[in-house]
Amino acid sequence: MAGLKGGGRAYNTQRTYAGRIALYLSYCTENSVDWTRPTLAQLMAMMRWLVDEPLPPKGRRPRPEPRYRDKGTANKIMGTVGEFLSWSALQGWVPPTVVSQLVEPKFLHYTPPGFDPGEDGQYRTVQTRRIKYRVAVPGYEWLSDDEIRKVADCTTHARDRFLVSLMAVTGMRIGEGLGLRREDMHFLPDSTLLGCRVGGPHVHVRRRLNSNNAYAKSPHPRWIPVDEETVALYADYRYERDEVPEAEGGDMVFVNLFRAPLGEPMKYPSTYELFKRLADRAGFRARPHMLRHSAITRWVRSGVDRDVAQNMAGHLSPQSMDPYTHATDQDKRDAVKLVAAKRKESRQ
Repeated sequence: MAGLKGGGRAYNTQRTYAGRIALYLSYCTENSVDWTRPTLAQLMAMMRWLVDEPLPPKGRRPRPEPRYRDKGTANKIMGTVGEFLSWSALQGWVPPTVVSQLVEPKFLHYTPPGFDPGEDGQYRTVQTRRIKYRVAVPGYEWLSDDEIRKVADCTTHARDRFLVSLMAVTGMRIGEGLGLRREDMHFLPDSTLLGCRVGGPHVHVRRRLNSNNAYAKSPHPRWIPVDEETVALYADYRYERDEVPEAEGGDMVFVNLFRAPLGEPMKYPSTYELFKRLADRAGFRARPHMLRHSAITRWVRSGVDRDVAQNMAGHLSPQSMDPYTHATDQDKRDAVKLVAAKRKESRQ
């Protein structure tokens, strides 16, 4: 875990990896498996156990039906286990033969966009994970403009309404939003007096160490424009915040206003609980990351240059933008109508 933190991995990543590694070590203990020398058969048995074993009850109320992990979740857990064993091999705790059994060569008949196969195709053979379920790619979940508006209408406080709007407009990650400070909010038409040459209302996203463990995933700072409605919602939030004396001196943008500790920065768990309540009121799934996907999808479908959208999203790789070029239901319907119209013309 110290290595993950020292390598600049996000707080959420560290927390997720900790749970997955603890699950692996607990499984090894309960099944008399030497965690430093697991066989391929033992690791595959754990992979099956992950989807066959019911999850422990969540909350105080017992559920009528048991819950299970899906195969995609099992793949993520085993991927982390593989990383853990590889790292442990570098420390001399795990034999190299254990790590070598986790991968196998695969020849790429079809290469992804941007992949360089080499002049003679020498790079088409790559190492892939041996222990993995085959699952369909689910694609990104996103919300329509009407759904985003409905989620915002379900809020009862100006702070929450501003948070929903800001994420839907800027496409920033929840960690980036919770890590914003007042100095990042350049919402005046001219920010020259703030030492910023960017014109128009905008927000800066920077990676910092924050007391609430909020973390900007990208190491590169960026700025994202905002619209007048978002600026107005921020003003409403400022009025609401000024009514709480404990929040006066804090420099974080999003702070606790309605429950203790007042004035302290909002954290991941309470924010996710907020979105769960909003989703229940709205009547559909509405997770924080869906607002990010919605913003980027809107940029791409509106004709925003791919490089510009990638910069605003904070993606380091151009390939990260590929999932946002998905077709909508209307696109598919229009395609069928177009073919039907051409067929009709050919018969006349």
